[in-house]
Amino acid sequence: MRRHSLLLVAVLLFLLGGCERQDSLAEIRERGELVVVSRNSPTTYYLDRNGPTGFEYALAVLLAEALHVDLRMETVYNLPDLFTKLDRQNANIAAAGLTLTEERAAKYPHSIPYYKLTPQVIYVTGNSRPGSLEELAGRKVAVLAGSSHVEMLKTLQRSEIPDLLWEEIDEADTTQLLEQLKAEQAELAIIDSNEFSVQQTLYPRQQVAFDLGREQDMVWYLPPGIDNTRLLAFIDDFILRLQKDGTLTRLRDEYFGHTDGVSRMNAFEFSKNVEDSLPEYEALIKKIANEYRMDWHLLAAIAYQESHWDPKATSPTGVRGMMMLTERTARALGVDNRLDVVQSLRGGARYLKKIKRRLPKKILEPDRTWMALAAYNIGLAHLEDARILTERQGGDPNLWQDVMERLPLLQKTQYYKNTRYGYARGREAVTLVQNIRHYYSVLAWQEIPEIQPQPPMRADDYLPETLRDLELQAL
Repeated sequence: MRRHSLLLVAVLLFLLGGCERQDSLAEIRERGELVVVSRNSPTTYYLDRNGPTGFEYALAVLLAEALHVDLRMETVYNLPDLFTKLDRQNANIAAAGLTLTEERAAKYPHSIPYYKLTPQVIYVTGNSRPGSLEELAGRKVAVLAGSSHVEMLKTLQRSEIPDLLWEEIDEADTTQLLEQLKAEQAELAIIDSNEFSVQQTLYPRQQVAFDLGREQDMVWYLPPGIDNTRLLAFIDDFILRLQKDGTLTRLRDEYFGHTDGVSRMNAFEFSKNVEDSLPEYEALIKKIANEYRMDWHLLAAIAYQESHWDPKATSPTGVRGMMMLTERTARALGVDNRLDVVQSLRGGARYLKKIKRRLPKKILEPDRTWMALAAYNIGLAHLEDARILTERQGGDPNLWQDVMERLPLLQKTQYYKNTRYGYARGREAVTLVQNIRHYYSVLAWQEIPEIQPQPPMRADDYLPETLRDLELQAL
């Protein structure tokens, strides 16, 4: 009998030992696939006309490449579902613009920070602007359900503002909060700074009332209950490498850099022109962009920056038409009538393509387009001066982010006197490019909701309103 008991114990120990899971890094490599869960939003992961894109997606692609495995992206439609996927170990990483909080850190392993953001209180201009936390009491505040902002508000309610109330919106995208403000279903919203800056042009009447606390760290979270030691070490080393070689800075510039410098008035005017002026020329812009194998959003953004989509525009210096061509440039491009919208658009598209062909092959996209736009404004010669200056100062002459920092130096005597082509209005070129990048991003994003996967229907959606939210008793 004793022998049988010992044998049973040995079998149980063997079975238990066999049930032990190997560490998550080994599992990923053995499976050949990294599963990343994210939110469908303009700052994280979304589909555009060319396929998947977004800041978090770009980072996930690089991590999968570093691991030598395939990448599978999973999308959730609210934040609670995202953490449920981690709880059920249905994803290896949650990469979704998530801030580091005490409550989350107590449950979920997390990476080192890779970005910083600030939670902000957003209001609609024309309404009463709150200036402090105390002034949030009694106002209709909207936040995303399951967000770090809910944790923050609960803490404030317990410690400082017992009258603080808010509504939690069961979505993953802060666009829904901005829509609530626009529809006057909420007075205030709490949104992270990076998300608001990307979308503000679409909502020009919405502004920052004040920052809600200090900067917060953005991290990746991993599932609890499994051995993530080696995977976390790999991720942290990966993030440090991206910080050291400048990749992280370049990605931040690519996805968020265009949001700087566009004023509220410019944003409002752009939004109005998108509704009033663009529809008249949209089909034509698309047709000509297709002729020159350009993204029509880019051609439209350039035309807006140049003339606000006014085919009769004329400047005091003699540049004319929708693409504001000089007489000399128009002549070189075969444009007979600069005020003819078709000729002007074709001339501008042809000119940009011509500049891009003349740039050094080492300049890759998207930097190639941004530098071509700068040269569109100040000429290839001055752009080359700025690239040489960039290299002299230890920057990368093939990266727009580095070159744009040096272009304004062409207006300073101590710098331009040592260049081949002398003085240039470099700051103006930087402003032009950044504006175009912003307009381009907004125009592209406006089309994106049409091609996003839709959230699954809920059972309540099929019920009459009178039966929704009822608690049903079991028979």
